[in-house]
Amino acid sequence: MSLLNLLPHRLSQRLTALYFTVASFSLQRRQQSVQTTAMASMTVKKIPALKDNFMYLVVCNATRRAAVVDPVEPDRVLEVVKEEGVQLNQVLTTHHHWDHAGGNEALYQRFRENADWGELRVYGGDDARIDRLSHRVKQDDTFEIGQLRVRCLSTPCHTTSHICYYVESDQDRAVFTGDTLFLAGCGRFFEGTPQQMHDALIGQLSSLPDDTHVYCGHEYALQNLRFCNMVEPSNEDTRALLERTQAADLEGRRALVPSTIGQEKRINVFMRAREPTVQAFVGKTNSLDTMQALRAAKDKF
Repeated sequence: MSLLNLLPHRLSQRLTALYFTVASFSLQRRQQSVQTTAMASMTVKKIPALKDNFMYLVVCNATRRAAVVDPVEPDRVLEVVKEEGVQLNQVLTTHHHWDHAGGNEALYQRFRENADWGELRVYGGDDARIDRLSHRVKQDDTFEIGQLRVRCLSTPCHTTSHICYYVESDQDRAVFTGDTLFLAGCGRFFEGTPQQMHDALIGQLSSLPDDTHVYCGHEYALQNLRFCNMVEPSNEDTRALLERTQAADLEGRRALVPSTIGQEKRINVFMRAREPTVQAFVGKTNSLDTMQALRAAKDKF
């Protein structure tokens, strides 16, 4: 990926698209199950894509208006939209990488071919590498999905313009974290610094309510939990979840998402960089140096 960053954007996107197409070919032969989280005010449809990506259809229950997060396989998204009978008009792009934003253009063209669907609004960070971006957002910008409130969290590091989307109502809370926060892990520091990831995880995401559902961009649970267990072998929460993950097939591991902010603060060593047990593993005495050392260790794990 670091070599791709040196190439012109269009060329790197084409190469990345080719990689994911080949890697996910066998999985595309069978349709993978959509899993649903039904809450009082919102419903989230988790739609597997490519090899290990997640797309999310976020539905306001009161208005049946919907947004989709990172629709890399737009035809599959539209199938689910039709099945659910909702009105889709918003795309929430977390970052520019092809396996997240690579479906924006095709989805936009489908809307152009079907004028009765209305306007497609594409949200994302201020980044020319995001296809069909129409609504540039920054920290604390807000908008609505029906009656659901959305607040944008700027979380640069994995990419310079990465955005997480915090969606809430009076009853429910969810955050869509792309490649910043995973279940028991975090994204690689491709375009940013340890300070930026520290600010994202420790400063912003850790401050969300503990019952906030966490919807991440990939299914990486097993490898992430093995790393967390190595760092904190005495963490009972981590060990219990790792045992559950090791016993699951692929669909069962997918079912572990969503996590919650509270759970991540108990098991995710990147969100636990202030804990003495985590600092001791990397031989550091402050959370920023610990964050940097943890990522370096995970990159070699």
